[in-house]
Amino acid sequence: MNVPLLDLKTQYKIIENEVLKAISDVLESQRCIGGPKVTELEQRIAAISDCKYAVGVSSGTDAILNILMSLNIGRDDEVITTPFTFFATAGCIARVGAKPVFVDIDPRTYNINPDLIGKAVTKRAKAIMPVHLFGQMADMDPIMEIAGKYNLTVIEDAAQSISSKYKGRKAGSIGTAGCFSFFPSKNLGAAGDGGMVVTNDEQLYNRLKIMRDHGQEPKYYHKYVGGNFRLDPIQAAVLLVKLQYLDGWSEARRRNAAFYNKNFAGTVVETPYISPDCVSIYNQYVVRVPKRDKLFAYLREKKIGCEIYYPVPMHLQECFRYLGYKEGDFPESEKAAKEVLAIPIYPELTDQMKAHVVETIVSFLA
Repeated sequence: MNVPLLDLKTQYKIIENEVLKAISDVLESQRCIGGPKVTELEQRIAAISDCKYAVGVSSGTDAILNILMSLNIGRDDEVITTPFTFFATAGCIARVGAKPVFVDIDPRTYNINPDLIGKAVTKRAKAIMPVHLFGQMADMDPIMEIAGKYNLTVIEDAAQSISSKYKGRKAGSIGTAGCFSFFPSKNLGAAGDGGMVVTNDEQLYNRLKIMRDHGQEPKYYHKYVGGNFRLDPIQAAVLLVKLQYLDGWSEARRRNAAFYNKNFAGTVVETPYISPDCVSIYNQYVVRVPKRDKLFAYLREKKIGCEIYYPVPMHLQECFRYLGYKEGDFPESEKAAKEVLAIPIYPELTDQMKAHVVETIVSFLA
């Protein structure tokens, strides 16, 4: 049985007519930059995130970049974050000239360990950037407490966690700003790249809007050196169609996770830990297993989709050698990188497909 890691074709068939009409409406209007679709999506994303404002941008990466630029974070500044994340988190910090300062993770949630953040704060620290990894929010209360103590900005990298909750609060609504990615594999995925910044800070919101359009306000009068971070209205139109299904898709992922949790119980497979404070959207379902690399190859051979998120922590990436970190500096991140494996969790999985995934993994590890 072929079980892909993600099957967007099956999802698309369900919403095909709605998506095609939405795209056609944009093309008929010829509002190909900005316009009502982008504005409507911004309003809807702000609402589901319990935020006052949202700014559509060209990708999740550009969402982070826009926030950093709009907050004037740059040369000689430090941003505290996790080494166990997608490259964009640390890459954007470096791109604005700031220094990523890494803090190890909680081995249960894979999110930044708040107990270790205080030791990483120096006089150059300007922000903390927790990553809500795999669909589960970081432990935000102690992070906000540390930020308040040292007068630091908090930027939520919620690329994988749109609509997830921590103590009833939505991703992106707790820090100074939050960023989402609409990469096609996300729970809410575009037909290409897209992203969003959310905030409750009106002044920051106005600057984010200006910064995404080359720093100009009004047109051809440039207040800042900004970027071309605009979200295309065609992508906004697709996302507006998909948004009405988001809660249902995320609930289906939680049901699939419950199936896995039950059927992996009593085996050597370590299933995801979800904090009682959190509601995860399971952007990924990540297990820890012995013989990870051999299992990875075996599942691929058996046509079961799987992926390693992430095989090399940021502090060991070649491009960050200049930071001076070495192997052993962040043992929990390094251990996770050797043991984690993501398996199919998408909403359209059948019980038969899930059972096949479980049986194949358990039999291999027996």
